[in-house]
Amino acid sequence: MLTVDYDLLGVRPGMRVLDLGCGEGRHAFEAYRRGADVLAVDWGQHEVATTAQWLGAIAAAGEAPEGARAAVARGDLRALPVPDASVDRVIASEVLEHIVDDAAAIAEIARVLRPGGRVAVTVPRYGPEAVCWALSDGYHANEGGHIRIYRGDQLSEKLSAAGLRPTDTHHAHALHAPYWWLKCAVGVDRENVLTRAYHRVLVWDLVKRPWPTRTAERLLDPVLGKSFVVYADKPA
Repeated sequence: MLTVDYDLLGVRPGMRVLDLGCGEGRHAFEAYRRGADVLAVDWGQHEVATTAQWLGAIAAAGEAPEGARAAVARGDLRALPVPDASVDRVIASEVLEHIVDDAAAIAEIARVLRPGGRVAVTVPRYGPEAVCWALSDGYHANEGGHIRIYRGDQLSEKLSAAGLRPTDTHHAHALHAPYWWLKCAVGVDRENVLTRAYHRVLVWDLVKRPWPTRTAERLLDPVLGKSFVVYADKPA
């Protein structure tokens, strides 16, 4: 399940792509399959190990084109193990809301990007996220949880303050917003008939990509999209 639009990000074969807060690697995998030279970074040991395992499986299955490379590193997003101006594209998906000093992380993104490079940043959208916070403290008030809710203009201002130029924006994952409202109402650590049924629908949609749910999500994303995505360029 991708949040970033790779056509808007402009990932091409041979580009150096940095996936920050990679989680279990979903965005790194797509960049690798597109022929990029990928470095996936996360603080979590489990996340780093899982991403490395799956990148190896992609290589073994021949799903990455010749010349594509991929590596994984454990690192702090406020002090990246990457030289200045050495990366063509950066992805920071659903990670800045976890970082106390998000300005330091954004400054690091600006530092490692080459002039003319582009970053895609995704965060939970203000409206759907605020509903989750109102319904459940357990959704966000835990170790490593969400510590802030961004408005779109706030995130763009933080990128601009680091010397980046915001360009395109969009929303994603409208079908996931009601699921998380339901989870928060029931209890994030609990399940019932409704949450299990909704989860099965989301898995079915992810695997089968049927046109009714794909069309519904495209129409609903501007209104209910759970994620806000902003693209920004480093001036040449």
